[in-house]
Amino acid sequence: MNNALTITEIDSQFPSEWILLDDPQTNATQHVQSGKVLWHSKDRDEVYGKAVELKPKHFAIHYAGTMPEGTAIVL
Repeated sequence: MNNALTITEIDSQFPSEWILLDDPQTNATQHVQSGKVLWHSKDRDEVYGKAVELKPKHFAIHYAGTMPEGTAIVL
């Protein structure tokens, strides 16, 4: 995808998936507001692997849904 999407559009197009976003735009509290979708998958490790492969300079990984039970988030 070449065009930036809002986080609402991303969540509706890729429900319950992990999303690799290029050039994410954030608000004052650093919550992602929009970005260009580089990759998406239900498998978190696949998305992390794609980030390593593509090496985007400025990116974010977003989960479009309720965080699965037992998921740890490291900042």
